Amino acid sequence: MNTSALIMMIATQVIVTFVTGYFFVRVLKTPPKPEPDSYEDNDEEIRN
Repeated sequence: MNTSALIMMIATQVIVTFVTGYFFVRVLKTPPKPEPDSYEDNDEEIRN
C-alpha cells in the first residue's frame, strides 16, 4: 500500500469515527420529551 492510500484510509476512518461520535453524543444529550410521550396515551378511544 502506498503512502497516499494509507493517508486517505486513516483520514476516512478518523472522519467517520468523529461524525459517529458527534451524533452519538448528541443523542445522549437530548433532553427527554415531557410525559405522556407515547401514542397510546394520546388516543381518544382508549381514554374514554
